[in-house]
Amino acid sequence: MRGSDIRSDSLFSYVSCEARVPATHPLRPIRSMVDEVLEVLSPDFEGMYSKVGRPSIPPEKLLRALLLQAFYSIRSERQLMEQMDYNLLFRWFAGLSMDAAIWDVTVFTKNRDRLLAGDVAQKFLSAVVAQARARNLLSDEHFSVDGTLLDAWASMKSFRPKDGGDEPPGPGRNAERDFRGEKRSNQTHASTTDPDAKLYRKADGQPSRLAFMGHVLMENRNGLVVGATVTQATGTAEREAALDLIDGLKPRGRITLGADKAYDVQAFVQDLHTRTVTPHIARNEQRKEDGTLRRSSAIDARTTHHPGYAVSLRIRKRIEEVFGWIKAAAGLRKTRHKGTDRVDWVFALNAAAYNLIRLPKLMRAA
Repeated sequence: MRGSDIRSDSLFSYVSCEARVPATHPLRPIRSMVDEVLEVLSPDFEGMYSKVGRPSIPPEKLLRALLLQAFYSIRSERQLMEQMDYNLLFRWFAGLSMDAAIWDVTVFTKNRDRLLAGDVAQKFLSAVVAQARARNLLSDEHFSVDGTLLDAWASMKSFRPKDGGDEPPGPGRNAERDFRGEKRSNQTHASTTDPDAKLYRKADGQPSRLAFMGHVLMENRNGLVVGATVTQATGTAEREAALDLIDGLKPRGRITLGADKAYDVQAFVQDLHTRTVTPHIARNEQRKEDGTLRRSSAIDARTTHHPGYAVSLRIRKRIEEVFGWIKAAAGLRKTRHKGTDRVDWVFALNAAAYNLIRLPKLMRAA
């Protein structure tokens, strides 16, 4: 018998969002871990808000919503609010009832900026890492580090002389600019859209672009992120950020650090030795056509002959999986925010989201 196409808009529904989400849905274990992390951060939230005034968006709900943006590749906070309005799964994960009003996107953005001042993203990442460590899923001795370029939310047309001595822009929204014969560098030019973005060329033969540089410290047992930060794109940023990440790790004993050829610099290797870190860095040794050395490596034979050196060089490549997920799935190939602080905040939160995606599978396999 054919059913009738009768609408029931006027009827009440007594089914909650909780009942709509299957018990086997992959977001359920992630939601449990997120709730544990937010419980740890609750004292920090308490100190960030006034005791009087109108209630704001709960920081717990705001962070859950931002995690959904990373999990489901939602390109903007405006689209996130739109999907949360009709997606029952999103409502359940964020902690909203079926009939709760969705926040205005500008209010959501202002409340997100409040968490920026409290360095909440780094604390959230640290709490997720602590969960993994409590379940014995992290290595305490072997790590890898690397950096990647994040395209800034600024066009090359915005890269203009700091003294304002260039020609005024043409009429229209997307006016033409002629760069022919103009020598541009970070010393003389800056972006009018995002002054923190720097002009950077990844390698010879590749174009220069306005970018930030994201850095990740990964443990080698399961490839989980234990540290993440964003800096301005410079030639020494990778090595400087690596030292900062190692210092933030606070190792109890000697550790190893795997890295690519860009880190094979004598001063950096010496800095690692002073921190009781064994450098498992790919050798950057260059020879001339006649076989003589053009550039010698800072990594000696005592390190390369150790069996663990080859293991570190193989496992360190897994850090590209982190960058691939953050750029492709979480949508940070091109940043959605301006300024180093905001980009760093979002990068750290997305690194925590990467860990949360992988932890349920690792816990089941443990």
